[in-house]
Amino acid sequence: MTYQETIDYLYNALPMFSRIGAAAYKKDLRNTIQLCEALDNPQTKFKSIHVAGTNGKGSVSHMLASVLQAAGYKTGLYTSPHLKDFRERIKINGTLCEEHFVVDFVSEVIPMIESIQPSFFEITVAMAYCYFATQKVDIAIIETGLGGRLDSTNIITPELSVITNIGWDHMNILGDTLEKIAFEKAGIIKDDVPVIVGETMPETKPVFENAAREKHANIFFASEERYVTGWQYEHHILNINVSEKHNGEHRNYQLDLTGIYQTKNLLTVLETLHQLKQKGWALSDETIHKGLAVTKKSTGLHGRWEQVKENPTVILDVAHNVDGIKQIVEQIELSTYNNLHLIIGMVKDKDVDKALSILPKYANYYFTKAQIPRAMTEAELVEKAALLGLQGNAFPEVNIALSHALTHADKNDLIVILGSVFLVGEVST
Repeated sequence: MTYQETIDYLYNALPMFSRIGAAAYKKDLRNTIQLCEALDNPQTKFKSIHVAGTNGKGSVSHMLASVLQAAGYKTGLYTSPHLKDFRERIKINGTLCEEHFVVDFVSEVIPMIESIQPSFFEITVAMAYCYFATQKVDIAIIETGLGGRLDSTNIITPELSVITNIGWDHMNILGDTLEKIAFEKAGIIKDDVPVIVGETMPETKPVFENAAREKHANIFFASEERYVTGWQYEHHILNINVSEKHNGEHRNYQLDLTGIYQTKNLLTVLETLHQLKQKGWALSDETIHKGLAVTKKSTGLHGRWEQVKENPTVILDVAHNVDGIKQIVEQIELSTYNNLHLIIGMVKDKDVDKALSILPKYANYYFTKAQIPRAMTEAELVEKAALLGLQGNAFPEVNIALSHALTHADKNDLIVILGSVFLVGEVST
């Protein structure tokens, strides 16, 4: 098979959560374990950091990878979903895995696919683990797909486990309370492996503490170690001042990821790097500053309050759940513009009504959809939005919506595209 034929086979032959939703989710690890056993357990042949959380896990994963790359470590990075190219899911030092590896791997495992009948995600996890093992990475950052306890990635024993935060998402799978969702995320905590938790709340902190106690894992809460004392934008760079709680030291960090929500993610990253240093990884302060300043450049991270056009300003953000959209609304409130244009498309299994209720009523809306079966139709989105006082027109595809927004915006306006990772991935930039 050619590379494109291989990708088409993966998309068409395997259940894919991003396309069909919960029907593709496998509620145990048996398939992944069986696949990896047949592949000589590649997950045991490299060191790793495991990252879970409702929001921020992608940004945290990429920042960690960028710092480790800057320190000279051969660094693998597994994330999902991808925006443009399937190979974005599997990188080493910011470089996509080779097309021929994808082709060769899939050709090798077709008999297993036919006998085990794994999901798309289960195959991509096994593929990533094989790639990192064969390429002999020093360490790999592994982002969970959904949840943690039953996520296909959760067959590794990492150097550290990281949980960014807990919010309302995938309640139909993970549970209908924050405690239940936290329990699923806490499933990545392993015996005697330190765990770093980014943000907590009264409902979730005891869940993490209990899980860590049961696993004899030291637990560190990032917000109890450091806090942000200030931040400012300067030439598409976010300057963040951080104070260490235990010694009062102040440090300034520069990020090329400019969303204000990165201030929270930075605290999680800094505590994770501190714990890595305690385990003997060579990470100087200079290296940490250097790696954080070039995260987007060195890892290829996109879609996090990413400006893709000026006059008018066009922003892409993959925020797609209630907590993520709250952060975008806060970011919009901090922005300077004449008129606001919001292009939004969402999938059917999100809390669409709650997400829409957060958005500003004064914006000009362009309702659209990603080209996947899970997407809510633009017509239904218009109806739901109208009931909440949001007015706008429907467009069958995001680039048509963007074209209309550009036509109606002046040079001092702000256009934001959000609501779905898949929608952002379809934007032609």
